[in-house]
Amino acid sequence: MDKIKTVIRKEWAEVFRNRLVLFTVAFLPLILTALPLGILYATRSTGADQVAADMPAQFSQICPPGLSSGECFQIYMVSQFMILFMMMPLAIPVTIAAYSIVGEKTTHSLEPLLATPITTIELLAAKSLAAVIPAVGATWAGFLIYAIGARLILSNPKVYVALIDPMWLIAVILVGPLLAILAVSASVMVSSRVNDPRVAEQLSMIVIVPVLGLFFGQISGLFFLNQQIILIIALVLSLIDLGMLYLAVQLFQRETILTRWK
Repeated sequence: MDKIKTVIRKEWAEVFRNRLVLFTVAFLPLILTALPLGILYATRSTGADQVAADMPAQFSQICPPGLSSGECFQIYMVSQFMILFMMMPLAIPVTIAAYSIVGEKTTHSLEPLLATPITTIELLAAKSLAAVIPAVGATWAGFLIYAIGARLILSNPKVYVALIDPMWLIAVILVGPLLAILAVSASVMVSSRVNDPRVAEQLSMIVIVPVLGLFFGQISGLFFLNQQIILIIALVLSLIDLGMLYLAVQLFQRETILTRWK
């Protein structure tokens, strides 16, 4: 465990000197958190005194009874952007992991690390945690800021309760870390076969495509996320993560990487 902690501290000291990584970890969550809060603020007085009647079908599916049409519109609009909180734990660790693994080629710091007594599993665990912890922490912090900001903006507690739905708590607290693990595993696999951090990051970003599919599918009205779907996603991600972690360990061959990167 001491070896893992030492590598994590080393990773953070090196990685966070990179401005791109700092931007991704610090500013991306702020931007994605500001979007739903901005929508709430801009629509805070939209139809607040109108009774919900003859609403579009997509409104009635997610709007609790007793709310005005304007309040249902708020819930509908903000719900579309809540998926962004599932995108953060994908985008942030990809940037960190890609730079952490492939970036060490340019600094020639990987060879001495691989020559140490640390095992491959310990090394990958340390690098994965170094990417997952900031991603999950930034996602949870962003959601906390959103929850506090939404409470300050909204005047109707029923709207707030509808927006801070247990479904989104499960998505952020449970699905978020699973997505981060998936992103890191993909980055490790790609980084084991490429020599350029930018190429590794671009290829690893493919893991964001399914979340974008959820985002555009919900906006287009093809489906609406609910607690059952979120739990199914969590179960599927757990199985995928196990397979990805196994493949990542198998592909990260120390001797092959040293030979390939020389």
